[in-house]
Amino acid sequence: MTQRMLEGFKVVDFTHVVAGPHCTKLLAEHGAEVIKIEPLGGELARMLPMHREGRSAYFIQHNVGKKPMAMDLATPEAQAICRELIKQADVVVENFSPGVMKQHGLDWESLRKINPDLVMCSISCFGQTGPLSKLPGYDWIAQSYSGIIDLLGEPGRTPIFGDFAFGDVSTGAHAYGAIVTALLHRLRGGKGQHIDIALIEVLFSYHELAVQMYDTTGGQWVAKRSGARHDMLSPVGIYPCKGRYIFLLGINHQWRGLATAMGREDLLNDPRFSDLKTMGQYKDELDAAIEAWLDTLPSVDEAVALLQKHRVPCAPILSIPEVIALPHNKERGLMRTIPDAIFGDIHVPRTPLRFSEFPDTPDLRAGTLGQYNHEILRERLGYSEAQIADLEARNVIASKNI
Repeated sequence: MTQRMLEGFKVVDFTHVVAGPHCTKLLAEHGAEVIKIEPLGGELARMLPMHREGRSAYFIQHNVGKKPMAMDLATPEAQAICRELIKQADVVVENFSPGVMKQHGLDWESLRKINPDLVMCSISCFGQTGPLSKLPGYDWIAQSYSGIIDLLGEPGRTPIFGDFAFGDVSTGAHAYGAIVTALLHRLRGGKGQHIDIALIEVLFSYHELAVQMYDTTGGQWVAKRSGARHDMLSPVGIYPCKGRYIFLLGINHQWRGLATAMGREDLLNDPRFSDLKTMGQYKDELDAAIEAWLDTLPSVDEAVALLQKHRVPCAPILSIPEVIALPHNKERGLMRTIPDAIFGDIHVPRTPLRFSEFPDTPDLRAGTLGQYNHEILRERLGYSEAQIADLEARNVIASKNI
């Protein structure tokens, strides 16, 4: 079997829910050994749906390939176990609120003394420093503070949010990239280091237009909610079509393709629509022409086919079942199957990282709570069965088949 790319790297994982676990899942999927440290009752993800016989599909999705241990980090014995594991580790990842790791004697300043080559990554909502750093935070809190939610929704109405974790997942991916970069630096003779990743900063970096426009106009232009259409560019946005919706982009050279697909080549000679920089001023007229054309078509599928024929970027707005059923996604293997002894087969999104030397998704499982307590304590740290039994009797460690 070909050695996976991160095989041999050891990770101690103190993460929970999504942002941190997504980072360590990527590390595990590409070969790193990830020891996941959980509280005695399990991390929050084990409580989230769906459940079968007490087993969480949510936890399984975000924790494949890891080796769970469960312990009471408030005890000196558990802290000593973690320090011994970290002495042997390459990477530590945590996403507690800043200050929690220090309470347990597991902060960067403490750990760098016992392992100078360590790469430690701390993921939080606001970062490790600053006036807001000690506050609890989640994806939607970071979206609120980073100006994302302010731009979602209809003009003049309440902002909206999406029920998905794009801030957490993308922050986890940024953390993964930062860790691999730090490991590469270390392999080239550099030192270990602490990485500080904040959701608010990752999300703020998504503003590809709004920040520089505000800055370069001296604050005169401020991005605002524009609903289904782009605030500045046209035609760009979501249009109704026969009870469904289509997203299309007809700017720059694609404008000619759109006008041709609509049978409205006359619009190409209209001076109002001859300059990308000024077309947005006439978006009401453009939108009316597009909607009138879509009304003449029998379906969204017909509209998409005609637009694609003329190389106009477009897409039907798909539901989750439609995304899963799309032939393109089936051929690409968008979904992966995780067999689980308790839950059964679970179908979840495949990792989006594709490598020519490693084309197959690794066959990994998600461990039960504390499943690897005995193995790691015995084989990695040299504990006897009597010592392990004593730790269990005193509730320093625990295990449960969930």
